[in-house]
Amino acid sequence: MRANSLWFRLIASSVAIAVVLLVSAALLLNALFVQALERNFDQRLRSALDGILANVELGPDGKPQLQTQLADTRFSLPLSGWYWQINLAGEPAKLASSPSLLEQQLLVTPGAVATPDKDGIAAFSMRDQQGTNLRAISQSVKLFDGTKRFDFLVTGNFDELKNEILAFQRTLMLVLAALGLALLAALFLQVRFALGPLQEMQRQLNDIRSGKAEVLANNFPRELQSVADELNLVVQSNTEIMERARMQVGNLAHALKTPISVLNNEARLSKGPLATRVSEQLDLMRDQINLYLDRARRAARARAIGASTEVEPVLQAVARTVQRMNASRHLQIEVICPPSLRFRGERQDLEEMVGNLIDNAAKWCKSKIEIHAAPVAQGSDGRAWLAITVDDDGPGIPADQRTAALERGQRLDESKPGSGLGMSIISETASMYSGALILGQAPLGGLRAALRLPMASQ
Repeated sequence: MRANSLWFRLIASSVAIAVVLLVSAALLLNALFVQALERNFDQRLRSALDGILANVELGPDGKPQLQTQLADTRFSLPLSGWYWQINLAGEPAKLASSPSLLEQQLLVTPGAVATPDKDGIAAFSMRDQQGTNLRAISQSVKLFDGTKRFDFLVTGNFDELKNEILAFQRTLMLVLAALGLALLAALFLQVRFALGPLQEMQRQLNDIRSGKAEVLANNFPRELQSVADELNLVVQSNTEIMERARMQVGNLAHALKTPISVLNNEARLSKGPLATRVSEQLDLMRDQINLYLDRARRAARARAIGASTEVEPVLQAVARTVQRMNASRHLQIEVICPPSLRFRGERQDLEEMVGNLIDNAAKWCKSKIEIHAAPVAQGSDGRAWLAITVDDDGPGIPADQRTAALERGQRLDESKPGSGLGMSIISETASMYSGALILGQAPLGGLRAALRLPMASQ
């Protein structure tokens, strides 16, 4: 899944949105759970405060005191975090407190007390002198004669709920993680289902390139069907252009062949240096016309969509022909090629390239030629390629002369028959298919000619 693919964009954007939503949901649910615990905790503290207000009375010394202790024993356990305390309004010193507070005193930080509700009760958080997290409620009340106002403060140990909060958070994380994985799986299925028509379109285009089909089918979703129709028009237009190009090439060859032949015949019937010069130039013109017409024909075939050729039958047929042509030498020609290997191009071009390579190897080899054909690693452009190597046990070509051997008309050794055009024709034809011909040293000791060509889908 490449970074610039639709798969990556859809999955990455969906995962990013899902992560943001799941994290936000986790934070929100955790906050709501803590708030619910705080409300429930505050209700328990209110019950304790109501019990204190119902049992408080003023002692002989004018200080408030409880007639009976609260039923909750935690208010009696030393430093349990469950405390109550009564102060004179506006005075920091405590007048009465729960046994659990011992000699200590609850000090409320100025500004920590929240705004009281309609009943005059304020709920807030604080810490005792041991650092215990406390949840507290306070209420200011006038007792009995109404001349004095007292502040009642009741606290509970909120750390006791820490394990409950942690357990909820762990469960919440597990549930959201499972939900995230389920969403991720659903996203993959959704993207795969949504991009399925594009993959089908790619497959059908590959079939067109390999010659298995001529046009795209009409079974795509509405959004892609218009694209498929346009591609079909492009394929049809390409085919028509190739046909017109072939026809124009044939017409040009026919139109030029007759006038050149007439002029050449007239020049040969005449005597003198002018006729000789004209005849030489006409031969040169004919060779140049044939050269560029051949190039045009090969280029037209190379750019045609849908051409596909089986490699193994071509290699076997050419090898048999070369072997028969050199029967007196008893050449050993071995062909190794997968039966399913296909060249994405015209059979005539493959026969011409392979024929020239094997014929050249037969001229120079001592007794053995090895021909190997196989798929190669996919190129950076995403296209599939095949390699055809022809090795011989002849003298080979020195490394500093291999480039010159691919140039048109170059003959490195005049002792063998030939025009010096074979290697250049192979190289030109391969380049028209975006391929290449590379010369090197063969394991047999002679020349290795490696042909790289586009491969059709198998």
